Amino acid sequence: MVSHGNLLHNEEMIRRAFGQSADSVIVGWLPLYHDMGLIGNVLQPLYLGARCVLQAPATFLQRPLSWLAAISRYRATTSGAPNFAYDLCVRKIGEEQRAGLDLASWEVAFNGAEPVRPDTLDRFAAAFAPQGFRRNAFYPCYGLAEATLFVSGGGKGAPPVVVAEGARGLVGCGRPWMDQRLAVVDPESGRLASDGQEGELWISGPSVAQGYWRQPEATERDFRARLAGDLTDTGEGLFLRTGDLGFLRGGELFVTGRIKDLIIIRGRNLYPQDVERTAEESHAALRPGCGAAFAVEGDGEERLVVVQELDPHRRDEAGAALEALRRAVAEEHEVMLHQAVLVRAGTIPKTSSGKIQRHAARAAFLAGTLAVEASSALQSPTAAEPGERYGPREPARFAGKKTLEPVLALFDRLTARARAMLRARG
Repeated sequence: MVSHGNLLHNEEMIRRAFGQSADSVIVGWLPLYHDMGLIGNVLQPLYLGARCVLQAPATFLQRPLSWLAAISRYRATTSGAPNFAYDLCVRKIGEEQRAGLDLASWEVAFNGAEPVRPDTLDRFAAAFAPQGFRRNAFYPCYGLAEATLFVSGGGKGAPPVVVAEGARGLVGCGRPWMDQRLAVVDPESGRLASDGQEGELWISGPSVAQGYWRQPEATERDFRARLAGDLTDTGEGLFLRTGDLGFLRGGELFVTGRIKDLIIIRGRNLYPQDVERTAEESHAALRPGCGAAFAVEGDGEERLVVVQELDPHRRDEAGAALEALRRAVAEEHEVMLHQAVLVRAGTIPKTSSGKIQRHAARAAFLAGTLAVEASSALQSPTAAEPGERYGPREPARFAGKKTLEPVLALFDRLTARARAMLRARG
């Protein structure tokens, strides 16, 4: 339930953060029932009295060049999308097509709605620099519908902040604007986390919505959170629990994932987006941006599963792709992959804006409704016939088969540990 006051406050935050005015030109393709599409691409230009150019989401997904061509044609100053869209442009727009673009007018290339990857920024900036795109036009930001839209971002024109956290790079999403407050909180105790410590992101301020329509219990749970301690005496009020994970470092927000997507294997936290990136990069026959990593329970413990789309033109490489995927995950994340499943292209569940729906992929896996091309389990690798459906509820087909998979899994784990020890010793 978003009030007029919520909207006005959030639109003013966006105006200030993006440095926009009536002279701005905003181009977008995000669905208008998506918070970023409606509030960022429609209501913001109305609030500014600025020009707005929209195209259908399907137009962009079918022909990514159309997005950048619109920015070039209409001299857009502001446009953006989730991280995957920038990767898609790099992969699908060739040098000849890029040659006709002029992206010099693009001042704010916002990137939000999913974790922002440093390599995405690097690749896009390098690919489109000849067309006038400037890397400091990138504007990583964080937000969610329950806080109307925008929560935090950096300064316009400032280069993105990138830090190394373990073996991965993280991109900063700036700071809260105006009188919004963002806290990092231990989700179990409700206590504030220290600087650099990961926790759940809690938000308070005029942009936070009124709750969920006719869902009083969910509203009480998510919109009425209190910090542990003497909250009543300090008068800090109530917080929105976002369900997102992150940390603050020197006031800069770094978003690390979603609590509900977090994979915990033997006490270790794995972020699905990291595992998915490792998987898709392990072999050229695996389609980028088309995989889902999640955990399933078995024998009293969580087990890691990766479902990944296979290039339809390289189906004969499925076996090699499965082996490469397994080894890459073991080496990079030091965990045994319980099951790797290669599925038909175009069948991984995604939202209308192109984000992976991990819970839907997990549900399909458990229901046995995935359109499998090939599959490899710890004790039962196989290749399926084209379009054949297979899930964990059909184990009988592997009865009595002996494989080397347990030995290979152990080898992968020992190799990963050895390499980690060598890296630690320099």
